[in-house]
Amino acid sequence: MSTAVETSKGGSAELLPAAPGTSFGACIRLRLGALGALAVMTGKVFSRAVRPPYDWGALVYHTESLGVRSMPIALLTSTFAGLVISLQFGFFLARFGVQYTVGRVVILTLFRELAPVLTALTVGARIGSGIAAELGAMTVTEQVDAVRALGADPVRKLVVPRVLACLLVLPALTVVADVVGLVAGALVVNVQYGITLELFFRGALDTVLMTDFVSGIIKGAIFGVIIGLVGCFKGLTVEGGTEGVGRATTQSVAMTSVTVCLADFFITKLTLYL
Repeated sequence: MSTAVETSKGGSAELLPAAPGTSFGACIRLRLGALGALAVMTGKVFSRAVRPPYDWGALVYHTESLGVRSMPIALLTSTFAGLVISLQFGFFLARFGVQYTVGRVVILTLFRELAPVLTALTVGARIGSGIAAELGAMTVTEQVDAVRALGADPVRKLVVPRVLACLLVLPALTVVADVVGLVAGALVVNVQYGITLELFFRGALDTVLMTDFVSGIIKGAIFGVIIGLVGCFKGLTVEGGTEGVGRATTQSVAMTSVTVCLADFFITKLTLYL
């Protein structure tokens, strides 16, 4: 697996693979260089995103392609998440004779943790790999260089709409996952344990607070930005032809999964007492 660092050559970013036998210290320096390049691109994305003109057409297109087309996998994931956690919590709470409180546990687990994280891991894998493959193909076929040669900014033209689309898509899919998972959980405990839908939802709504719901939305928004940035970065720093595109696609999935899990821990620490 190659390591890389961003260098400047004609105004474009390239990745330099580490030579065989590279020392551990050199690999660390290369990794830190790549991390610095990602940080620089992140700063450019945020600075371009708040300054007009805005490409509304591209934003709508990417929101539809990344969000609407990801709806089936989001629905499937949230449905089975609601089914499984409701069955598990219902089984364990029944040991103490308080299975009627399963709605309270399920809604808090979904809203605060499972819905945003599972959505980011499953939908994010699809979105991040798709962005990396698309931009990677544009990079190796020199379309990105053509955009730059025409005087356009590749970050504004290619990266900003995709990152903003991810920022909008992930919170929306998180809300869908909250609703679908809760309904699926209510149905399965009604069939399995005889808990009425009224009792399930009454316990859930009496327990949940707006802050529980908002914390999941905040996580979804941050995860969306992470997925968009990593996918765009891996796509724009591809080298090695079609083989490099495949490698970048695989690496984007791994990076987004690990980064989402790390970010989830720190965001939970910050939002735990909201």
